[in-house]
Amino acid sequence: MACTPSLPLVAAGATLTAGAGARAAPTADEGEGEDDLAAAGAEKEKPATALREFAGYVRANATAIPNYGDRHRNAEAISSAFVESTVNQVVSKRMVKKQQKRWTPRGAHLLLRVRTRVLNDELAAAFRRWYPAFSHTIDQEPVVA
Repeated sequence: MACTPSLPLVAAGATLTAGAGARAAPTADEGEGEDDLAAAGAEKEKPATALREFAGYVRANATAIPNYGDRHRNAEAISSAFVESTVNQVVSKRMVKKQQKRWTPRGAHLLLRVRTRVLNDELAAAFRRWYPAFSHTIDQEPVVA
């Protein structure tokens, strides 16, 4: 039996794609009521549960969901596929056995952990925990090539 999405779910998806964020989350009154679900049986319970979970996800993450409509109108990037492709190429090249200075899976993992701490501004604090005498100062001199 083919599963067709309910009207609130289709409307939520279209609204979300248009960049509406929190407005995309379907409300309980848009779907069938709890009494209707009990009468319809288990067949309709799964889509209704999925709809409620989707609505909760959209509400919880509305601020992080990009407005693709705005991005498209402003000629901004909508996809990060080109970045992911570049990262995959670099990592693949470094993990190959024929590479003279290749990365091990553990080494790549540790490098990623360090890079994440740098980007989150947590590396200096970690060093201070490990080495209490550590002091970190940022040089304000411009970098000369």
